[in-house]
Amino acid sequence: MDFDFSEEERLVQEQTARFLRDRCDMAAVRRVLDGEQVYASDVWQGVAELGLAGTAIAEAYGGVEAGHLSLCLVAQEMGAHVAPVPFSSSVYLAAEALSLFGSDAQKSRWLPQIAAGEVIGTVAVNETLSQPTADNITCAVTAGGLSGSKLAVADGGIAHLALVLARGEDGLDMRLVELAGKGVQRAAVDTVDPTRNTATLSFDGADSELLGDAGQGWAQLQRLYDRAAVLFAFEQVGGAQAALDMAVGYAQERFAFGRPIGSFQALKHMMADMYVALKLAESNCYYAAWALASDAPELPLAAATARVSATQAYQLCSRDNIQVHGGMGFTWEFDCHLYYRRSNYLALQLGGLSVWENKLVDALARAA
Repeated sequence: MDFDFSEEERLVQEQTARFLRDRCDMAAVRRVLDGEQVYASDVWQGVAELGLAGTAIAEAYGGVEAGHLSLCLVAQEMGAHVAPVPFSSSVYLAAEALSLFGSDAQKSRWLPQIAAGEVIGTVAVNETLSQPTADNITCAVTAGGLSGSKLAVADGGIAHLALVLARGEDGLDMRLVELAGKGVQRAAVDTVDPTRNTATLSFDGADSELLGDAGQGWAQLQRLYDRAAVLFAFEQVGGAQAALDMAVGYAQERFAFGRPIGSFQALKHMMADMYVALKLAESNCYYAAWALASDAPELPLAAATARVSATQAYQLCSRDNIQVHGGMGFTWEFDCHLYYRRSNYLALQLGGLSVWENKLVDALARAA
């Protein structure tokens, strides 16, 4: 397959990179990490004003309809700058689910607000420390409303809207819940990456609205996850590239025994391994981007391949970036830990690495 991004799509990427360099430097990330802000609201508003939150949203619903290929490159830049904004929760998940399964009324109400940065969305699935399955979801909708709890919801502390997987009369449903409504409580959760404002959501007779078809919530979630996995993979590749660049830059300027440390064989091999892992993930992401944009039958296989390789690459590059920096790499003052935190947080979204390795094995078996 001969695939590359167009000049227009690269222009979107360059515009995103330029904005984030100007408005989302490491000082902005640290303000959120240190608790001075719950998220970078000024960056989020700027993202919306540039049309980035509506990149893949149809014009009829307030978006710019630039397509998923452009969104992949926007995601890559978000990862490179470890942007402390609810972009993945709102855009890869909430907006995508509404676009796929929402009625015209639901799309008309929520998508323009997400594209304008006025509404932050998220998806709430996990209820226990084990991986969710179609059988272990206990959150349920009855005549009294939606009741149950969802653990460690990404951006759950700041979201206005949640898409909740819950049990209904016909099986699992995907439900829309306004988090400012009655019967909803939030509890902050400490995680490895405080910039993502994670929270547990508890529902006690909360109002909710069906999204998509009744009883099809699990199938809808799997389709959503396959699509979102490609975007998360691009974000991970962006972070991995930034971590590698940081390591190479430090290895060139840091001297020991009269030589730059990058000339030492052990560090050469370490950075070569980082580069190989990154390029493997990048090539898999390109294939997945094509599958996502064309809604190809190969999407589940391509998404799993990209997700596994990108997770491995980001974790390797962020970890070994700390090693290249030596003792300095473990300090709060150096920025290495910002990428390490984000790499581990992203690895657990949509299910951990083992979940996507199993998906990859299953997809390969079906392809064979």
